[in-house]
Amino acid sequence: MSLQSEVFAENVFGKYYITKACIGCTLCSVIAPANFMENTDEELAVGHCYVFNQPETEAEVLVCEEAMDVCPADAIRNNGSSN
Repeated sequence: MSLQSEVFAENVFGKYYITKACIGCTLCSVIAPANFMENTDEELAVGHCYVFNQPETEAEVLVCEEAMDVCPADAIRNNGSSN
């Protein structure tokens, strides 16, 4: 499976992204509300979160890493790039 088919289209381009493994728990949007957002499209059978803003500060990077570490579905990924 290619990376494009594994990630939500709503993710903004950058280092962090959320895959389709997301179960919609919204924990990431609680931990890092400046970076993660819930898709509340009522046409979706199950909601999910996505990266709407890549981290710009060290503090935002730290909370994104925390969200990635505690994600129960292991759906938050870091592509390893510096941006």
